[in-house]
Amino acid sequence: MHTAGRIAGSVLLAAGVIYLGYEVDRTEFWSLFLAFTLAFVGYGLLVGRRLEGQFRWLLLLGLILRIGLLFAFPRLSDDVYRFIWDGELIVAGENPYVHPPTYYLGEPLGDRELYGRLNSPDYHSIYPPLTQVIFALAAYVSPGWYGAALVMKLFLLFTEVGSVFLIYHLLLRFGLPVSRCLLYWLNPLILVEVVGNLHFEGAMVFFLLLSLLLLTRSGYGRAGLAMALSIASKLLPLMLLPFLLRRLWKGAFWRYFLVTGGGVVLLFAPMLLGSGVLDGFGGSLDLYFRKFEFNASLYYLLRAYGFYDVGYNQIARFGPLLARVAGMLIMIVALADERTDWKSLPGRWLAAFVIYLLCTTTVHPWYLSVPIALCCFTEWRFPLVWSYLIILTYTSYTSIPYQEDLLLVGLEYSVVFTYFVAERKARIKKGPRDARADLVL
Repeated sequence: MHTAGRIAGSVLLAAGVIYLGYEVDRTEFWSLFLAFTLAFVGYGLLVGRRLEGQFRWLLLLGLILRIGLLFAFPRLSDDVYRFIWDGELIVAGENPYVHPPTYYLGEPLGDRELYGRLNSPDYHSIYPPLTQVIFALAAYVSPGWYGAALVMKLFLLFTEVGSVFLIYHLLLRFGLPVSRCLLYWLNPLILVEVVGNLHFEGAMVFFLLLSLLLLTRSGYGRAGLAMALSIASKLLPLMLLPFLLRRLWKGAFWRYFLVTGGGVVLLFAPMLLGSGVLDGFGGSLDLYFRKFEFNASLYYLLRAYGFYDVGYNQIARFGPLLARVAGMLIMIVALADERTDWKSLPGRWLAAFVIYLLCTTTVHPWYLSVPIALCCFTEWRFPLVWSYLIILTYTSYTSIPYQEDLLLVGLEYSVVFTYFVAERKARIKKGPRDARADLVL
């Protein structure tokens, strides 16, 4: 890599990321968009060149930027306030799954200032138990908002360092260029949304990759425990389990799935035991598909049809329907997968996540964390293009109440789809095997 390109890329990436962490609010779209654009230009200059002699420096750069974001209170998301709320409830001996925040307004536990910053005060918490442990630890160590956020960020910094370590060793094991780990490690969206804005997709990625590495080393029991921890960070890895059926059928099938299932039960049991807990937690999950909508693709097309057909939003019908369609498609892809090697698994998992994201009613920018990590093991780069274009969703926050620009949503998905098609055509030219080697859609 030429020195000038390395310096320019590093400066642009660092300037954009630090500015996004400390100076810009999510309502300031043009400042935010310009900063992200500069950061992605720098990212392209760094990962789009030959990396001989610069790999260690770029690993250090990613670490420096994450450490730099530790001390910035989240500015692009208000989820942190719910994290702190749940943590304070646990420290006070309450179960955050039993009652929604509105229940505590008349109680001594009801912090009105914190309550006023919650984005969904009428709904039960849906954050899985591992995240709740971190929330409680943060609230216990530091009762102040800033200090609690810092404790949570330290945990995510640990998982991020672990993730790049795991990606590096998985690339070595699969015989792929280790420099690909920089696609995740230096991605501006990952930098800003995980450590910067406290999204626990970073923990899900870490434990998912740990499970994969342990599977490649025949550590099936430990791999099952790591998968359970990934599920206890976010529920989404549950949809990846069908891809392990064929790969483990003649080996450690029962050991892996018994440890995974037992680990999930043990991790969830302390929080989900109690009167009304399952109804509240399950009801909030159900409402997620029936009420919340943001930056969707297929759902927005169905919503438009619903307005045309009956004159009102049919999310309560189409949301659960698309969830079932996603589950069915993922199962079909998993059962049709005839490969039993571990190297092909990240591509199959990538397919599952893409199917889910296309069918869900809500796609926030940080939801791309897993696809960005998984694409490091494949030839597909459309998740990286998506990681830039999804920044357009922040236009929604420029007005109150929040309102999406559907033209920009359409532009986002159209460009990503076009890029995917172009990638697929390029792979078909190389041969049928290359075209289907990593991703089946």
